[in-house]
Amino acid sequence: MPLPVRWRYKLDRLLNDLGQMFHSEPKQARPRICPACGALVGTTATKCFQCGASTTFSLSAASRTLSRWMPQTSPVTYSILTICSLMYVLSLVITLKYSGGEGAGGGLMNLGGIATQINFRLGASLPLAYNLQQPWRLITAIFLHGGLLHIGMNMWVLMDIGPMVEEMYGSARYFFLFTVTGACGYLLSSFAGHLSVGASGSLLGLVGLLLAATTGRKSMAAQALRSALIRWLIYIGVLGFLFRGTDNYAHAGGLAAGYLLGRVMADRLPADTGERRRADLLGWIAGVAVAVSFGFMVFNYLQNS
Repeated sequence: MPLPVRWRYKLDRLLNDLGQMFHSEPKQARPRICPACGALVGTTATKCFQCGASTTFSLSAASRTLSRWMPQTSPVTYSILTICSLMYVLSLVITLKYSGGEGAGGGLMNLGGIATQINFRLGASLPLAYNLQQPWRLITAIFLHGGLLHIGMNMWVLMDIGPMVEEMYGSARYFFLFTVTGACGYLLSSFAGHLSVGASGSLLGLVGLLLAATTGRKSMAAQALRSALIRWLIYIGVLGFLFRGTDNYAHAGGLAAGYLLGRVMADRLPADTGERRRADLLGWIAGVAVAVSFGFMVFNYLQNS
């Protein structure tokens, strides 16, 4: 006696469900998206036909993946702000620990002051003979500060002009320029025999970039920005001679390096795939240099503890 249609349908459905539990059908391959430029590529392609980037790994793809975990606007500026703030808090905690709570006061200029010995151990820039033996100090010194007023002023300037420069050059090149100009500033400072910390050399490097970008431009906006930058430089120069401990050599070195780099580097976002790849490469070089420098800083601190 044949089964009713309804029962046959239920039986077939049950057998089908049981079959799927113990056997999976091969999934149909789907086209992939190039991680660098976003173009559709074949399922087995190893290189993008449009930009030539590797579909398995590229600096552009890694940069895009990393950017998802960072702020959408001015990510590098906020990252620098975070690193400097964390390093200041760490330096302050160590200073308080070794001074018994008496090393972070003493008036407005010394409020939240960091002991010189602590900055020395953490990676301050030293006279040239020492920096040649420990070149990582040229980078770690950028992210260290000497007191609350010191970091407060520098971070205020960073948040004032950093986003503008980052939008102009792109995040990758901006990070490269910030790191290189700061290191150049400390290289000149070490020639003068200074022990120094702070991001001011890099910030003057950003000012130099903007000066180079506005040179020769007749628009009212460019002229107004250039006039404001020149006034800033005059104020910084006067304050540098009035306040003891200001590293004018690091300021001058960062400013000169920023202006020279601004004259040779296009003051715009990367225009094509080739420029994007070169910009990402510069950003990764700076990132690796900073990471390695901090690694040496930790090793040096633990070794001398």
